[in-house]
Order: sequence, then structure tokens, then C-alpha cells
Amino acid sequence: MAIPLTYNLRNLVVRRTTTVMTALGIALTVAVLLAVLALVDGLRVTLATSGDPRHVLVMRKGATSELTSLVTRMQFQDLKFKQGIATGADGQPLASVELITIISLAAEGSDTGDNVTIRGLMPAGIAMRHNVRLVSGRWFRQGVYEAVVGKSLSDRYPDARLGKKLRMGRSDWTIVGVMDASGGAQASEIWGDVNQVSADWNRVLYLSSALVEAPDAVTAKALVNSIGDDTRLDLGAQMETDYFAQQTQSATPIEYTGIFVAVIMAVGSSFAAMNTMYAAVARRAREIGTLRVLGFSKLSILTSFWLESVLLAGLGGVAGCLLVLPLNGHTTEVGANFSQLAFAFHITPGSMLAGVLFAIALGSVGGLFPAAAAARKEILSALRET
Repeated sequence: MAIPLTYNLRNLVVRRTTTVMTALGIALTVAVLLAVLALVDGLRVTLATSGDPRHVLVMRKGATSELTSLVTRMQFQDLKFKQGIATGADGQPLASVELITIISLAAEGSDTGDNVTIRGLMPAGIAMRHNVRLVSGRWFRQGVYEAVVGKSLSDRYPDARLGKKLRMGRSDWTIVGVMDASGGAQASEIWGDVNQVSADWNRVLYLSSALVEAPDAVTAKALVNSIGDDTRLDLGAQMETDYFAQQTQSATPIEYTGIFVAVIMAVGSSFAAMNTMYAAVARRAREIGTLRVLGFSKLSILTSFWLESVLLAGLGGVAGCLLVLPLNGHTTEVGANFSQLAFAFHITPGSMLAGVLFAIALGSVGGLFPAAAAARKEILSALRET
């Protein structure tokens, strides 16, 4: 015969101070774990949104980043007429040669500067970014020192707001528009005319990369191989989605550190749950003896005390989810490719379920030995204890 669940719930309520303290320790452990998962998942979502399966990114062979790549204008002239590249409404190839560099901007409320990505690109480069749209102002004009900034930058950096003059390279650039990228990395960039950017940075002949668009994802994959095998071009190519997926490696140390801290805290929380249940067993020795007299088996007592520990941990898991929930959607930044990338914490129902299950696992381990100790108590010795 099983001991009713109400017995365990009543004991948790009666020992509410101990219950709250133990549950809080588990909640903090779960909150740390979920915060790390939300940060990494948010970065992955941002970078996944940034890429298009029809896009092929072309860089110098062996380059792992646009910042460390070199593509000449002559190489681009040969590249843009490759078979498999789609054409735009004007009949021209959907290809854009681009220059990537960085500047330092002071954040609001901070005296230190952050590295921010500047991207010089062609009109085709704007047309190909289907996830990018203007939220205010207008697009920059070709041949003029005008720039459009990502919304994340505009919100964080006072010098990068609509109508401001921003010193970039050797000139003052006017911010004429603010763009949003639907959660993509482009919201952390400043865009301008590639010819003006290259002139200001004295990079007229040697640019950074090229972006081309294929009619579909299958053609894009074939185009990657075609560009890589073309000895005349001597360039490397990869799917844009693969390139952004590789950038999540910048969050790997954060992920490992956070999980390590969570594991250390988990050990402490497990011992806390164990101590709580051992104390409960010691205080309720007569109850245990009475339960045995009433006919409850050792297995029933073991199951009941173990279940009580699981319920306690589950309560802590739910509390941990509630503690970290306000982080969902909160924007933060991480260094990626020598510049700052803004993204939002992303908490999913799946990650919260994982947090609760993690807490339950802690309670299961922490409650097993005290439950076994309760089940081993002999009836007469249990009834004599005070």
C-alpha cells in the first residue's frame, strides 16, 4: 500500500522555512544553467537568422573571417559572371563586393569604446539581404558620405543615431537611416557605399569579400564547389549559413564556463537536498515507526521520502525558471570577429523543461540515500526516538 501524496505535501508545508531555503538553492542552480543556455541559444538564433541558404560568401582561400580576407576588384569582375548566379530585376547579377572594417564607438553611460563593424557594399548587397528593412530615414546614396546603422547600434551608441555625424576613416559620415534585421547580425553593423568606404580606408583595389545569390539552395551548393574549383579565381566559397554557424564558436567558452559553474552549484544543491531530507528523517522517526505499524512497507516509506525530495527539487526547478524568465528578449552583446554583436536572450519551453528535469535529477540523487535510511529504520527503535 502506497503512502498518500498529501502526506508529503503536508510535510513540505509544515517545514516551509527549510523547504523554501532548499528550493531556493536549487532554483539558483537552475537559473544559472538556463541563463547560459538562453545566451547561447539567443546567439545561435541571431546568426541563423542572418544567413540565407541561397547566398554564397566568397573570401580568400583559407580565410575564416571577412575581416581577415582579401578579394580584388578584378577577381570580383570574373566572379559575378559565374554560371549559377541569379540576376536581379535590372538584369544584373546579384553579386556584391564588400569591404569590412571596424571602428570604436563609445556606448551610452560608458567611457570605453566598443568595436563596431563597418560594411561597405553595393546596391545589390542591400537587395540581397531579404531580412533587412528600414525602420526610419532612407538608404544611403552612392558616391556620398552617408551611412545606415543597425537598430541595435542606434539604441546603444549615441553617436550612431539618425541625423548624427559619425567620424569614420578620414571623413564625417551622415547617418541617414536606421535598419532592422529581424534579429539578424546586420542590426549590429553600419552600412555605406563600398566605393566611399574603400576610398576612406585606402582599400580601393583590395576589398574583403563578395556575396552572390543563387536561384535556390541546391544551385548555391553547386556554386560553392564551382568557385572553389576555379583556379583562375583562386578564391574560397561557402554557404552563408555555414559561415554564420561557425561564428557561434565565440560563445563556446561562455557556454562551457556557465555549465561548469552550474554543475558545481548542482553538487552543492544536491547535498543541500540530502541534508534537508536526512534532517526530516531524524525528526520524523516516530512517524516512520507509526507508518510501519499501520502496515506500510519499507518500499512504501522509501518511495514516499524519495518522492518528497523530488517534489522539493521540482519546486526549486519551477522557481528557477521564474527567476530567469525576465531575461527572455533582453538584449546583450558578445565579441565576435573583433567587434560587438548584439542579440537577445532566448528562453524556450524546451529549455525550461530541461531546467525542471535537471532539478528533479538533483532531487532524485539527493533524496535517495535519506529515503533508504528512513526505510531501514526498525519499528521499535523508530518509536523510541524523540
